[in-house]
Order: sequence, then C-alpha cells, then structure tokens
Amino acid sequence: MASSESILEARLKRLARDIEALAQKDKTSLRRTQEIGDLRRRAAAELYNVCAGFVDAINSLLPQPELTLDPPQFGADSFHDDAPNLIQMNVRGRILQIEFETTPELISTEDFRVPYTLSGAVRAFNQALLDKDLIEEQLLFYTIEKQRAMWRFFDARTYRSGEFGQEYLISLMEQLV
Repeated sequence: MASSESILEARLKRLARDIEALAQKDKTSLRRTQEIGDLRRRAAAELYNVCAGFVDAINSLLPQPELTLDPPQFGADSFHDDAPNLIQMNVRGRILQIEFETTPELISTEDFRVPYTLSGAVRAFNQALLDKDLIEEQLLFYTIEKQRAMWRFFDARTYRSGEFGQEYLISLMEQLV
C-alpha cells in the first residue's frame, strides 16, 4: 500500500500538470480571441470598402456626385467592438443603411445556419415607404465558411441569401429610385 506522502506527492504533481495545461489553454483562448478581433476589424473595413466602391462607381457616372456615404472615411479606429456600427448611403432621401455588431460569442450560429462573427441588418427606405410605415430590411452576417469568410445577406421573408456586394447594393437602390 502506498504511503500517504507518496499519494500526496502524486496529487501535487497531477495538480501542477493541470495548472500548466490550464495556462496553455488560456494562451490558446486569448490567441483565438485576438484572431477573431482582427478578423472582425478586417471584415468591417471590407464591408465599408464595398459600399465606398459602390458609391464611387455610381458617382463616376453622374455629372456631379449625388450619392453620399456616411461616414466619409473608415479607418481601423472606426470599428466599434462593443457597440453597433453604421454605414449609410443616401441619394436625395433614398437611404441604404447598414448596421452591424459583434456577436456575444466569438462565433455564433444562432440566427443563421453558417457560422458568423458579425451580424446586423441592411435597411432600405425612402419617404414613400416611411409614409406607409415600411422599411425594407434584410439580415447581414459575416460568415466564416470552410473556403473563405464573407459578408452574406439573408432575406427572412423569402429565405433568399447571397453574397453582399455591388450587385446586391444595385438591386436595393433600384427599388428605392
């Protein structure tokens, strides 16, 4: 039978290994949190760049710029990790508004079947729609898929989903003009 001292020493060694493993697990968790934070900032910049590219493309075809983008610039410090983020495009009172924020968990599947780390909505409205108390709204997700991460829209009424890009923005703006 083992002595109580050898049992105590074995327990201490096991506890020391568990603590060491816990430290490694914490490092891995912290690294993953930082990676997702970096991914979220890049995703926010990517979303803004799609919107800015759309605004620039439309304005380049007009005699004078008509479509405005707010905020006019988007830098690394523009992304709010702990609050909603807004991007708005406006042409003579016809508005496309994008609101997005981080998910409570690093990655979620609560509102969309594909894992995502940012979620929000795209709203399209003009005075005629507001007079009828209507605002067109579709959900928006930054999904982390096996092949690549990407912004996706999802229409909860029709279950239509696709990549968020200039083609999508054109279709929304066509409905407003």
